Amino acid sequence: MRRLMGIPVAAVLLTACVTINVYFPAAEAKEAAKEFVEKVIGDEGKDVNVKPVPDDGGGMAIRSQGPIDHLLAYVDLLSIVGIGTAHAQSQPDITIKTPAIQAIQARMAARFDSQLRAGFDAGALGFAGDGTIVVRDASKLALKDRVAVNQAVADDNRDRKAVYREVAVANGHPEWEAQIRDVFARQWIASARPGWWYQSGGAWKQK
Repeated sequence: MRRLMGIPVAAVLLTACVTINVYFPAAEAKEAAKEFVEKVIGDEGKDVNVKPVPDDGGGMAIRSQGPIDHLLAYVDLLSIVGIGTAHAQSQPDITIKTPAIQAIQARMAARFDSQLRAGFDAGALGFAGDGTIVVRDASKLALKDRVAVNQAVADDNRDRKAVYREVAVANGHPEWEAQIRDVFARQWIASARPGWWYQSGGAWKQK
């Protein structure tokens, strides 16, 4: 019986060791960016919070009767104490649920509603291709508002750069910062409302 159990478990341990292959999870990053961006811009009538999947405890209880069932239960217990962690690392996710990221998100959402949305609606502001925003036509801003809007744009761009860095660091891969920024840059444009301006190939286009 011990011989029967030893071989498959050794195989599982070997497989766990060789399946660790960290890659940039582009699809997960896109979903995280969409959630973040829509919260900042404001998506009326939709809840973009990610709901946690309930844990039904499947595979945790050992109720097996045969030798193979005992083996499967034993392997499942191994996954609890370490192998599962190794496998999870081979399929990374992107989290944006850290205090630092959520603090930046809250600041950006408040700033967007109070100072930036009107500039986008008027056509004065636009989303640049590098994940920042720019004043593309200051003439569309009232003279009395220009200084404040320019300051809001500078503050927002500082927060944007910070959040791209924070997302990469929070997920254990600071080297992903450029890729995170690129994903977010595309998402700001994808989430732009009708009439808003964005940069594409160096030229300005209107949604």
